[in-house]
Amino acid sequence: MASPLNASGPASFGQGYSLSASSSPSSPSASTPIPPPISRQQQQRKEILNYSAPWPVYGLDWSNQPTEREALRLAVGSFIEDGSNKIQIITLPEFAGIEERDYNPNSMSDWVPIAETNHQQYPVTKIKWEPYKGGHRSFDLLATTGDYLRLWELKEDTETTTSGNNTIGRRPAHGFQQQLAQRAVLANTKANFCAPLTSFDWNTYDPALIVTSSIDTTCTVWNVETNQAKTQLIAHDKEVYDVTFAGNNADIFASVGADGSVRMFDLRALEHSTIIYETTASSPTMSGPSPSLQTGAQSVPLVRLAFNKLDTNYLSTFHMDSSSVQILDIRVPGIPVSELRGHKGALNCMAWSPIGSTEIATGSDDHQVFIWEVNPSRQDREELDYHHSKSTSNSTAKSPVPSPTTRVLNEPFRAANVGGEVNQLAWSSASPDWIAVGFGRTVQALRL
Repeated sequence: MASPLNASGPASFGQGYSLSASSSPSSPSASTPIPPPISRQQQQRKEILNYSAPWPVYGLDWSNQPTEREALRLAVGSFIEDGSNKIQIITLPEFAGIEERDYNPNSMSDWVPIAETNHQQYPVTKIKWEPYKGGHRSFDLLATTGDYLRLWELKEDTETTTSGNNTIGRRPAHGFQQQLAQRAVLANTKANFCAPLTSFDWNTYDPALIVTSSIDTTCTVWNVETNQAKTQLIAHDKEVYDVTFAGNNADIFASVGADGSVRMFDLRALEHSTIIYETTASSPTMSGPSPSLQTGAQSVPLVRLAFNKLDTNYLSTFHMDSSSVQILDIRVPGIPVSELRGHKGALNCMAWSPIGSTEIATGSDDHQVFIWEVNPSRQDREELDYHHSKSTSNSTAKSPVPSPTTRVLNEPFRAANVGGEVNQLAWSSASPDWIAVGFGRTVQALRL
């Protein structure tokens, strides 16, 4: 990406995006995503694009469609404790079909909303667009969690598209060009009350599958084509806070929760799970060592989890009220292979790069968004070469096997101060030179 660290600290965002040799996957293949070419319009855009939402922002995700017009759309969900919550779809004015006379260039927002709907009383705990499967259809599909798993169709507003010639793109009476229509409401219980859902993930290998996590200790795998639960299991001893599928796989997913463990499941063998990592500290500190490296009997909750998008041997997680991220290797359970300690406030979010297997972005209460490079060390590569020289016939690893010690990184190689406590972060897969962050009532898209 940008130049490496120097005496002045990490490089800031806004210098353009390029994938360096050091951040490329170790063994490129035909399946490795290739970023789309940058158009002239992209090159001329500002490096920071702001959106001022009418309510506190929490849910945030980029569209996965491949064209620039469709990729530069964001789904935004509100966090209103008392009152009706909302979902909006926002895009750039040039893609919204807004005529120049209708757009105020002095507006504080670089984005415009093109669709909005209610999300009942419960805040949006997560929002995601359907993974891109190829082809084209007349609507986009989104999903949200909160009180239930809800599916939404985004389609053109009939008032916009049928009100006469030369009117496509003009706003209808209610102010939005497209409609968000609720397609299905899926509950993980037969009772009238459903325990709140904390998170979910959409399977990129088989987009018919979604897995949800709940405070009732369960995870549920759904088939969203039939709107039926495929399986439900008790995943943890306490509340489950996050869940994620392994990329390029329809069967494997992992979860974290209040019991302080990272657990992996295989839909083909649900009679048991694998514990990859457990916390054992009585009280984590903001700047001290990882709770896993301290002593104590009480577990510390783990609140977020993410698989590396290009190398699913690696997972990232962080503890509640912690300022450090643990990088785990599923082949070496029990201890992090790396720990990222640069933040000065509690972490809230993270996202792996869609095109660089060693890059991960993190967001924190300290107003900072960091991009880290977690390259394996030279010693790790030497150890891998040694083991491969003994026997390579059974090796299917895509990355070096780490040593049984934790590498600590104290500084990222890129950083941005966004002016607020970062509670959400999304790295665009379709336009990987953009990261979106949410804080307060603001959404910022940062160009890398």
